[in-house]
Amino acid sequence: MRRLTILVAVLVAAGCRRAPDPGPPPVAWSDDVPAAADGNNRFAVDLYGKLAENPGNVLLSPFSAHAALAMTATGAAGNTRDRMAKVLHLPAGPDGPSAAGDLGRYPAHPRKDYELAVANALWGRAGFPWRDPWLAVVNDRFGGGFRPADFASNPDAERDRINAWVADQTRGKVRDLLRPEQVTPQTTMVLTNAVYFKGTWVTKFDPAQTRDGPFHRASGGTVTVPLMSTRAKCRYTAFGDRHSDRDRVRVVELPYRGDELAMVLIVPALPGGLPAVERKLTADFLAGVLADLKPAELSVTLPRFKVERRYELLDPLKDLGLLAGGSDFSGMADAAVGDIDTVTHQAVVEVNEEGTEAAAAAVVIAEESADPDSLPLVADHPFLFLIRDVRYGTVLFMGRVSNPKG
Repeated sequence: MRRLTILVAVLVAAGCRRAPDPGPPPVAWSDDVPAAADGNNRFAVDLYGKLAENPGNVLLSPFSAHAALAMTATGAAGNTRDRMAKVLHLPAGPDGPSAAGDLGRYPAHPRKDYELAVANALWGRAGFPWRDPWLAVVNDRFGGGFRPADFASNPDAERDRINAWVADQTRGKVRDLLRPEQVTPQTTMVLTNAVYFKGTWVTKFDPAQTRDGPFHRASGGTVTVPLMSTRAKCRYTAFGDRHSDRDRVRVVELPYRGDELAMVLIVPALPGGLPAVERKLTADFLAGVLADLKPAELSVTLPRFKVERRYELLDPLKDLGLLAGGSDFSGMADAAVGDIDTVTHQAVVEVNEEGTEAAAAAVVIAEESADPDSLPLVADHPFLFLIRDVRYGTVLFMGRVSNPKG
């Protein structure tokens, strides 16, 4: 049976090295690009809701999963294309999935203050009857050049070649992503996507101010973690009853250098307050909260944290309706490509005084009292976080920290 594999690798890293001077964006801006960004965020909240049903830390890169699935949707037909467009919230019309490729390529040009690079590649079985129009879309709109692969007779070597590409694109942070059983003689295609970001906080946390302290877990008890503190110029809002800690939630956006990307912290007043926030969480609710952010100067305490998660996403995507009723990818080739059989996502994020370092990878396999707002914000209990593009609102990473030690 034929196997279709789509691989996505994403890296976000902190550092002080300055990127080259900026040049022009690699693609033109269009009305479909912000619509694709909105679709990415809606998909992010939908998928997060499924993963957050289980206790503990949560981490995903909706940006990478959305891009890979949208690239797949460009080769889908009929009901399969309609379902994918609905679940991914893609712009209407035949060009909708391709706009997600433009969204991914738009930030891929040099900056003075940080580096954000995007890379795509298509590894296809040599001699398979791929359709030229689809290959052109993948190349022109997603920047994914075609690489012939000898999966039939040498799958291990091809797996090693793809893993080496991923490791190179992620500066060695994601290694051996594809496991031996995931590339076989039946594999027809592997789609790869990598994103690299390197930057630092606008206001760094002074390591001399970091102190060990308790992080209060929702289930009770504490874990001792390094708590970083700073007074930052940021953006801030809050929602809920300002006179009651029971449902009060504070939100702060901490910018990275360049003021184009930022981390958003959504912190309930009480250790057990996060489930109530998650029950309210929709794309429109989140957009409304972020729209209320206003300039502020605030004392912020945040734990150093590292979260690493690996998910099998097939069942959550089925619950969202993405894979109902089989698959029609006849737009890709003049032969049957197969049904999606496995979707794996792996991510890691680490936050410290300098900034943020994170990596994510996904594999998709188819087979045939005082004013409370003036008080210091102390995230010493479970909270949500986003890493997003503040200009266009695209959510790159999204997670829940229940235990900073992972």
